[in-house]
Amino acid sequence: MNRTDRLYALVEELRAVAPRTRSARWLADHFEVSMRTVERDLAALQQAGAPIWANTGRSGGYAIDTRATLGPMAFTPDEALATLIALSSLRRGPFRQAAASALRKVVAVTPEVDAQPAVALASRYRFLEPDAPVTPVPAEFAEALRANRVLRLEYRDRNGTVSRRDVEPLGYIEKEGNWYLVAWCRLRDDIRAFRGDRTLSASVTDERPEPRAFSLDDLDIPDGILRPVID
Repeated sequence: MNRTDRLYALVEELRAVAPRTRSARWLADHFEVSMRTVERDLAALQQAGAPIWANTGRSGGYAIDTRATLGPMAFTPDEALATLIALSSLRRGPFRQAAASALRKVVAVTPEVDAQPAVALASRYRFLEPDAPVTPVPAEFAEALRANRVLRLEYRDRNGTVSRRDVEPLGYIEKEGNWYLVAWCRLRDDIRAFRGDRTLSASVTDERPEPRAFSLDDLDIPDGILRPVID
């Protein structure tokens, strides 16, 4: 984790536990850095205007005023519950890290009078998942598309054949819990869909591909209808 990401994660960690505190030792262990690094990061955040303060004493630590950092979201309990369930359903997709962070934000910034009923109801929901371990979709899928970078894959197709190829990410399709990266495959010189759990390795390169005139709606898919995220 680079310093910029760590600074953001520090704020989110303090926001998630507010008004309780986190000690510098706990934060250092959590982010796998030294206490000196954590204290330097917290000082930088304070200088930048983040409402972080230190409580002294044996049970002291660092805390943040969530009211001064992000206003409450105008979610009804049902809306908050739907958001929690939707974000939790992404735990195996390419956006699982962002979804986990967003879920914590929703709980942290939703007014307590609305958050408590939503969390209580969420505790009564379950996802029925396979007993066997499931290979998560590489987070690099999301990173490459967001950053517009060529992705280098080691991929096993449905017949078990392993190949290495560079692809230009174009979009995603989710079907029955499986995530597919739609990309221009330079090996096949054509558009291909790569299933996340068949990807053996993925690395984001520094190369930016040239824009391609393409829309997911142009795909000819015989089974089902492609529904956009935002109608």
